[in-house]
Amino acid sequence: MDAKELRAAQAPLKEQYRQDPETARTPLRAVGRIGSPGVTFDVDQFSGVSRAGLHRATGGDGSDACSGDMLLEALLACAGVTLHSVATASGIQLRSVEGRAEGFFDARGTLGVDREAPIGVQNLLVTFTVDTDADDEALTRLATLTERYCVVGKSLAEPPTITVHRPL
Repeated sequence: MDAKELRAAQAPLKEQYRQDPETARTPLRAVGRIGSPGVTFDVDQFSGVSRAGLHRATGGDGSDACSGDMLLEALLACAGVTLHSVATASGIQLRSVEGRAEGFFDARGTLGVDREAPIGVQNLLVTFTVDTDADDEALTRLATLTERYCVVGKSLAEPPTITVHRPL
């Protein structure tokens, strides 16, 4: 897809959202269940089910997906698609792109060992290495716009509301 095709695909959507902003509110959802042995949670994904479990640092054995890694995967996927979209719209030719999302968590916080220790993934960094002829100014703009429009990245600024209830 080139910039012209991308604009053509997005133009009617942009016009619809300008005319009727409520239609831009796009529902997303994930579903899962406790269904596997151990302290795990099965999450339905596009290509199957992932069994999330405790990280080795919190008592897991490493055989299950770590939710922190899954978070980084979602962040990298969103940032990668956003980068590709922005590059396409901007006419930046990318011959190849490698992406990496990194961070850490302090197991003391999540295990309740130290109430002052932070809970959550800290120092998130998404890095893309690109093979392109674009100049440094274009790459800086690409990074800035990717950060601005990455839905998952922006979502990390506000914690979710979590509720627990019985079925009706």
